[in-house]
Amino acid sequence: MVTERGLQVLRAIVQDYVETHEPVGSRSIVDRHSFGVSAATIRNDMALLEDEELITAPHTSSGRVPTDKGYRVFVNHLAQLRPLSSAQRSAIESFLGEPADLDDLMVRTVRVLTQLTGQVALAQYPSFARAHVTHVELVALAPNRLLIVLVTDAGGVSQRIAPLPEIIDESDLAVLRARLSSLITGQGIGEASDRLQLLLGAEDKPQDAVLRTLAGVVVDELGGFRQERLVMAGAATLARREQDFRGSIHPLLEAIEEQVTLLRLMSEMVTDEHGLAASIGTENAPFGLGEASIVASNYAAPSGTARVGVMGPTRMDYPSNLAAARAVARYLSRMLDEDEAGR
Repeated sequence: MVTERGLQVLRAIVQDYVETHEPVGSRSIVDRHSFGVSAATIRNDMALLEDEELITAPHTSSGRVPTDKGYRVFVNHLAQLRPLSSAQRSAIESFLGEPADLDDLMVRTVRVLTQLTGQVALAQYPSFARAHVTHVELVALAPNRLLIVLVTDAGGVSQRIAPLPEIIDESDLAVLRARLSSLITGQGIGEASDRLQLLLGAEDKPQDAVLRTLAGVVVDELGGFRQERLVMAGAATLARREQDFRGSIHPLLEAIEEQVTLLRLMSEMVTDEHGLAASIGTENAPFGLGEASIVASNYAAPSGTARVGVMGPTRMDYPSNLAAARAVARYLSRMLDEDEAGR
């Protein structure tokens, strides 16, 4: 059974190890913290922590380092989130201000988060599965080539160039635009896709060959809206901090390249009552990421909630990283809400 002082010793070990990168001994705890007891007493507390598998000796050194279980106890019961400084808050506001579109906003989000934390930043896109098509535009690039633009009420924008099976003129373009718009504008993503599927076998009029071509392209684009997406920044920090990881960083690099694993992990993380989550070290082993920790915060989007967070070594500054993720998530939520209100 760990005593209250024992928990405070664990807090000191985590904080000092994150700051110094060195195993923490009883003497350094006495020197750096105001426990008001002897080094021998702290050693006894550390022995109890070691019995509970909350700390361990990395080698013959007299110092101890937190285990993944120790980090979990720290995050759940001991971590105190520190408010961001005014300079950090200003950086978020400045970095995220005036994005060109949703893609630009998401890229800015991960860039500012990696700048604040020095870790790999991750952000789930808002889900478009329940979004509705609000606008369809066809732009002639050539007599037999069109640009198709789709816009949803959740902020999603898709652009795709479609080669046509035959040449069309401006009057044909106007008819195609009107027919396509009447079919899918105002419809949910799934309903719009279903309606277009019905066109793919129609052969009533000469124009239908072109319409079917456009329908096939739009169905593909609508399918893209239904897929989960992840944007990341700061992958280069892994190479610079490779020594901070207990093992190889190759699984992390593969996860960054594949994205599917990180999307699953981010989606399955359990948040607390504040919308914050942490998945630490061996807890990520089923995803092949047992060397890393991920912390995240929910953000609100018109279509529901998604998450933004950071990935790094288990020896990370959990309170600061959680605070940064929370602050960025709140600002992102506000910007998406303002964008929705302005539609």
